Amino acid sequence: MTPRSYCVVGGGISGLTAAYRLRMAAGDDANITLFEPGERLGGILRTEQLGGRAMDLGAEAFVLRRPEMPELLAELGLSDRQLGTTGARPLIYSQRRLHPLPAGTVVGIPSSAASVAGLVDDDTIARIDAEPGRPLDWQPGSDPAAAELVGDRFGEQTVARSVDPLLSGVYAGSAATIGLRAAAPSVAAALDRGATSLTDAVRQALPPATGMPVFGALDGGYQVLLDELVARARPRWVRAAVDRLERAGHGWTLRDDTGAVWSADAVILAIPAPRLARLISRVAPETFAAARRITSASAVVVALAVPGDTAFPACSGVLVASGEQLRGKAITLSSRKWGIPGDLQFLRVSFGRFGDQLAATASDEELLAWAVDDLATVFGLAVEPVDARVQRWIEAMPQYGPGHAEVVARLRDGLPATLAVAGSYLDGIGVPACIGAAGKAVERVIRAIEAANPEVAR
Repeated sequence: MTPRSYCVVGGGISGLTAAYRLRMAAGDDANITLFEPGERLGGILRTEQLGGRAMDLGAEAFVLRRPEMPELLAELGLSDRQLGTTGARPLIYSQRRLHPLPAGTVVGIPSSAASVAGLVDDDTIARIDAEPGRPLDWQPGSDPAAAELVGDRFGEQTVARSVDPLLSGVYAGSAATIGLRAAAPSVAAALDRGATSLTDAVRQALPPATGMPVFGALDGGYQVLLDELVARARPRWVRAAVDRLERAGHGWTLRDDTGAVWSADAVILAIPAPRLARLISRVAPETFAAARRITSASAVVVALAVPGDTAFPACSGVLVASGEQLRGKAITLSSRKWGIPGDLQFLRVSFGRFGDQLAATASDEELLAWAVDDLATVFGLAVEPVDARVQRWIEAMPQYGPGHAEVVARLRDGLPATLAVAGSYLDGIGVPACIGAAGKAVERVIRAIEAANPEVAR
């Protein structure tokens, strides 16, 4: 029996997880070819040495309430590398001052005026207090921009000072570019169930207080996970980009940018939506049309190692409200957040929101200078970096705009059975969601091949 042949296009966490899942499902004899140009795998997961320590320069943390990451780490024998946060909380920088992160919110949407007291003015407090008494016109299944609903019900200050800082950190976007169902799915679900006000919906959606860490990370950085996935998947890594995909009988023919031609029984496309659109325009026109509707933002991480006695406040970092006179959008005090010991403190300053060009136009020297200036403005400290790294992520942050779930459903529905997609633009931008989407993609193509060849068990 001829071994099955699979091609995975894209070597980020989605592609590597897909290659691993294919190996587990299809067995040792399967031919798995992974296409990723350049000299490294991992996509937006990148671990570098900073001040003599491994530090992530892309995604840093994962949400622990989602099961995908802990389950994968356990499966790979890496559970002992999982870290939890220290319990230090972030602050919000607004109106040139530091404020506690509001409690009793869902992505910054307050459950009461008390949640944002001190962060917004008295008129906004009164508006939030009065919101339950206002008529609510909500159509089940609707998906407005988060800013549209929250601004109407709780005022623009609530959007700019409470919601925007959190969504900017996650999506490099804002409440104006992110749909409510992506930003706060539990709030949207409560409204669908008949919540009588936004206040009521948020109260229903508040997660239970467990006292457990919300975020996790990996000792040694995400490179630990990437290396293990590659070792288990054992793909043939082709350092080239695929520029053509065509039907070939019941399978597929791929051509890479060196001119080489490859064959596969099934293909998983683990590439960003813009690249996906260019590749599948002829083989899946409905998917092409849907993929073109997904936009992306760019971001930059400036990672710093500074002297250990630098007097940062007792917090895990700072989220920046929109409209502030800072270049950065967030500061992560990694040493405080994860309890990193040693003679140095490690931190990250993040730049880039949807629509700006900082990632593409600013030099490394400018970005480093802006990071130091922002630290001085926010903390009143003269920070002297011992070591620094600048990492750009161009169009790496998909924007989950209003109606995003419907776009994704159309995108997937337009694909032939032995062609599947994975990536951060599908079911969530975080690493756990990427792992889950990769698993779905593998299940799809394996099921399609088995249905077409019922006598073949693997």
